[in-house]
Amino acid sequence: MALTKVEKRIRIKRRVRGKISGSAELPRLSVFKSNKEIYAQLVDDKSGKTLVAASSREKDLANEKGSKTEISTLVGKKIAEKAIAAGIGSVVFDRNGFVYHGRVKALADGAREGGLKF
Repeated sequence: MALTKVEKRIRIKRRVRGKISGSAELPRLSVFKSNKEIYAQLVDDKSGKTLVAASSREKDLANEKGSKTEISTLVGKKIAEKAIAAGIGSVVFDRNGFVYHGRVKALADGAREGGLKF
């Protein structure tokens, strides 16, 4: 039985999530991308809470012009800015089963530029 693209990603996601988890001191930076948008959030898995979130749909980023990759970099910088304001300096990166390439890599690089440590 052939797996769909989404089913393959979910299998990879489960495998990766078995190895990493976030805490209040070292939250998990979870990335999700759809065809149009990209979302990032810092998650404390012990309490099950989202600490900080940013996406390409936020008002200040939705009006930006540029490619989806350039906007992903801006989302990375935005999540880093919000995290540092919340007192979070380092995170564990969770690519959520997506290949570390293109928009996911751009978001990670933007977060590093913004001051987050992985």
